Amino acid sequence: MVGSHFNLTVNHLKCLFFCVSIPFCFGSPCLAANIYLSSIKLPPGFSIEVFSRDVPGARSMALGQKGTLFIGTRDQGKVYAIAAGQTGKKSSRVTTIASGLNMPNGVAFRNGSLYVAENSRVLRFDNIESHLENPPQPVVVNDTFPSETNHGWKFIRFGPDGKLYVPVGAPCNICEKQDQRYASIMRMNPDGKELQVFAKGIRNSVGFDWHPQTGELWFTDNGRDRLGDNKPPDELNRASGPGLHFGFPYWHGRNIPDPEFGMGHKAEEFTLPEMELGPHVASLGMRFYTGKMFPKQYQDQIFIAEHGSWNRSEPLGYRLTLVRLKGGRAESYEVFAEGWLQKGTAWGRPVDLQVMPDGSLLISDDKSGAIYRLSYRKK
Repeated sequence: MVGSHFNLTVNHLKCLFFCVSIPFCFGSPCLAANIYLSSIKLPPGFSIEVFSRDVPGARSMALGQKGTLFIGTRDQGKVYAIAAGQTGKKSSRVTTIASGLNMPNGVAFRNGSLYVAENSRVLRFDNIESHLENPPQPVVVNDTFPSETNHGWKFIRFGPDGKLYVPVGAPCNICEKQDQRYASIMRMNPDGKELQVFAKGIRNSVGFDWHPQTGELWFTDNGRDRLGDNKPPDELNRASGPGLHFGFPYWHGRNIPDPEFGMGHKAEEFTLPEMELGPHVASLGMRFYTGKMFPKQYQDQIFIAEHGSWNRSEPLGYRLTLVRLKGGRAESYEVFAEGWLQKGTAWGRPVDLQVMPDGSLLISDDKSGAIYRLSYRKK
């Protein structure tokens, strides 16, 4: 027993020395997450810094009316807040405003209230920015969502129509369910009433936004597994209106019928993706860049956080990508920032994006428990 403890201590010391002396720490067991922003490759003029490294499991983000940044988690069961006045270039104190929740991944803000999406319900914390140190008891807005945990974590946002959009992922890798709530994006009034399916055939969307000019909903969707390393692609989709079907479980990408459920179906039955993304990259948060800090060629374009593949033989993702639009349609797909993945091992996993009032872009990372700030300065 003594020898075992001694070896563990030596390994810890080796790991700590290794992490400090060279830019990456892949060895196990390491005591804490390590952040290596010097490894991130960015276009000229852009820089990245740590905004906060005190947000374990940081996932979806939302900005309050008074400038408070709210952050949801998945496995930690917590919701965090960084108060206004701390949301400049670097943050300090992170407050836990809720704990013991069931996968509170999604956060959204409206009229002074924070909405939090758990696995099977949506909660509301009223007047939250005035009570960060002593949060009120939450109000249950709607608790009628399915309780399956597979793809049960939710990303939520309020649309330009004032309704709260709530996705319900497929409770499987690939399956066909009679319950129309599964594999959909739903929407409801802020009070939880008039819940309805807005779009269907969506395996698992964990990020969406509305085009700043057209008001159309765009969203990422994670493709199914076990069709090989290189198919199907993840998708970036555009919903020009309600009632569209985006293919799942019958069709993947633009031209891949599902081997189990695709027989008898054709591509023209479905709304095909605006852009095919990388296979198994786990495309999550996406935002139209509506700030003014970045150069003009980035404004109103789409940034996507790719969380990274979990079972691909050669890992892919762990990066930010950029989809450029022309005439309101997706035109190209390119890597914007990479370096969270090094030699097949990831030290960080981007999850969500948040455009800040000064035009900088925040990036959450649930693996490192950090939030980064991306900024631009013309050289």
